[in-house]
Amino acid sequence: MLPSCPTIPVYSSPARAVSSPGKPTPSSLSRPVTFSLPPGSLPVFLNTTQLSAVFVANYGTNSVSTLNTSTNTVTMTGAVGAQPVALAETPDAQNLYVVNQGSNTVTDLSPNDLAPLATITVGNTPVWAVSRADSKRIYVVTQGDGQLYTIRTDANTVLSNQSVGGAGANFALYDKSLNRLYVTNPNTSSVYVFDVTTDSPTLLTVLNLTTGGATAPCPTGCSPVSVAALADGSRFYVASYQNAASCPDPVVGAGSACIIPRLTIYDALSFTVKPATSTLLAPSLSLLGVQFAPGQYAVPAVPACATVVPYTPSSTRFRVYTTAAVDGSHVYVSVCDAGSIADINTTTSSISSGGNNTPDTLITDIGAPFAACTNFALCGAANPITSFSITGNVVTFQSANNFVAGQRVQVVGLTTGTYLNGLNLTVLPTGLSSTQFQCYFTSPDVPSTTDAGTATPVPPLQDPAFLLTGS
Repeated sequence: MLPSCPTIPVYSSPARAVSSPGKPTPSSLSRPVTFSLPPGSLPVFLNTTQLSAVFVANYGTNSVSTLNTSTNTVTMTGAVGAQPVALAETPDAQNLYVVNQGSNTVTDLSPNDLAPLATITVGNTPVWAVSRADSKRIYVVTQGDGQLYTIRTDANTVLSNQSVGGAGANFALYDKSLNRLYVTNPNTSSVYVFDVTTDSPTLLTVLNLTTGGATAPCPTGCSPVSVAALADGSRFYVASYQNAASCPDPVVGAGSACIIPRLTIYDALSFTVKPATSTLLAPSLSLLGVQFAPGQYAVPAVPACATVVPYTPSSTRFRVYTTAAVDGSHVYVSVCDAGSIADINTTTSSISSGGNNTPDTLITDIGAPFAACTNFALCGAANPITSFSITGNVVTFQSANNFVAGQRVQVVGLTTGTYLNGLNLTVLPTGLSSTQFQCYFTSPDVPSTTDAGTATPVPPLQDPAFLLTGS
């Protein structure tokens, strides 16, 4: 999902290095190349199966543009239906299907010149599309009436449509290892699993996350909104959240609304829930790790993270979202309200389907860019400053410190160092202790100076809402 503006920053990344097992060393991103689109474009979705071309859906101008990644230019733009919100290019690069939410249609474009090949009418409010690996079928999910449409690509005809729980269906994942389709419907707390080797797709099972009594993945109901699958065909992962008006987590408190994010791990052969290493939300896995308070499993609800139906560019499409690393070693879950991305280690003692695999383990929570306050119990309140000093353009604050590296804080109330008041500073990884923290600040050196003020966490500049995996 892209920001609602007529420019797209695109980054390249060198090969990723791997250090110790289960602990990847992330590579740095290069300087971005910005593609300028026509005014009012409102780019919302990217997709490609090619090396030198990327396609972008422009919600605001009812169009699709081609980004040439060799020349870093926008080479062409073609008209489609109203409010395009998703794209699916076939692996053979012969067809680009555009999901038009506002006109209840799917447009087939030629990826070569964006010439229209067909317009296909589907149900109410289509929101997602995926291609089968052989490029012969496209599957479209409609949110308004909860239908799964199967489209034959050589004739651009609808072969069938079938229910995926009624209104609310929002997402589909195609698993090429098992030739399956997973469709989520948060309104029914369910995931629909299809075998797509047949026409119509054969329903294998409906996974209702509320069933199973006390051992259900979410007994009182939750919203599954995304699925990831491992390439070895052993497991798939359902990311969901519960929205509580009065939070049951004592860390947040009953006086606040909260979001309870979780990841449920399924054995792909038997459709049984795999055990979790944490008992906080058993049998599901809690996504809040050591950066949060001990025993914390919920976070305060962030209004900007609320999902709006139907989708608009100013709203969040996914409150939580999951994807798997290409090599199957990790699964990642973005948690918008937590301002972080959960990193789950999937390495097991055995990868045989149905085997007694070592449970998947939450390794850490990665703060969103520019850092969110990721420890509600400790960093939600102002920390008193007792003194400060500046050496080599680094200001050191003496304070009862609960901040983490990368977190932004605002300094106020100083009576001597008044030039620091009102500044938003970023906490450095150096010099952190329970009694001090450091930030960059351009200034002549200042010796240790007694002062009184406070440092308060600044809300995150970004709340992660969508993840992409490399290939």
